[in-house]
Amino acid sequence: MATVEDLAVSAVINILSAFAFLVAFALLRIQPINDRVYFSKWYLNGARKSTARSGNIVRKFVNLDIMTYLKFLNWMPEALKMSEEQIIEHAGVDSAAYLRIYLLG
Repeated sequence: MATVEDLAVSAVINILSAFAFLVAFALLRIQPINDRVYFSKWYLNGARKSTARSGNIVRKFVNLDIMTYLKFLNWMPEALKMSEEQIIEHAGVDSAAYLRIYLLG
């Protein structure tokens, strides 16, 4: 039989895991090398251009803009206010599925 301590430990592990996956998703999303993965719909619509730049090769793979890292979770409150249909239209089915899992967790 599970004790209250066991349930508390399980809850803490689940909450920390959910937060860690959210942070990993958000950090991977802002890296230029993952741009076509997370914003493929915008490329197909022509709303976004290729991030490949001439010059510094590091900037092709890593986002060096510090302000981006300080506000990397700003999209979350707006996404939680949107309906599932709006999220699918704006960001795609994978983002809608991720938000659904996050909210259920």
